[in-house]
Amino acid sequence: MDDVERHFAIFGDPKVSAYVPSGPPVDKADSRRMLRTIKDHWWKYRFGHWAVSTVENPDYVIGFGGLAYRQINRKERLNLRFRLAREAWGNGYGHQLGLASFHLAFEQLDADAVHAIVRPDNERILQALEQLGMHQTETVRDVPDAPPSLVYSITADAARAARL
Repeated sequence: MDDVERHFAIFGDPKVSAYVPSGPPVDKADSRRMLRTIKDHWWKYRFGHWAVSTVENPDYVIGFGGLAYRQINRKERLNLRFRLAREAWGNGYGHQLGLASFHLAFEQLDADAVHAIVRPDNERILQALEQLGMHQTETVRDVPDAPPSLVYSITADAARAARL
């Protein structure tokens, strides 16, 4: 909850939230609610999204992300999600976060698969998911009056075979 200011700065950036159907948070109270949801998931499941920083500057949050359970086409699944500050884009942090999430999912939680939901026009994230070895497996209608979002997935066996 101490990261509400940084959360709002990152999530409130219109370019960072450009592909988020609900848009950026309106105010810091929205960010506080989002962080409370993350915290509640941690309490319930003992894992969830992380605040992301670099080794060089561990006190400065550059993003948020990780794994959380989410309903996807009426099934509860492990969903990978991350959002990074613009200054962190293009440095491989999303890839590292994905790999850390796979480790958690497949080595600690013994999960069968990890999924990610992405808007079809978010080319940067589509490329990042494909670099992580994820492939489109289905679609989900999660945005009214818009094309369906794409569901990308990777199984534990595929991640191990790719040595991820």
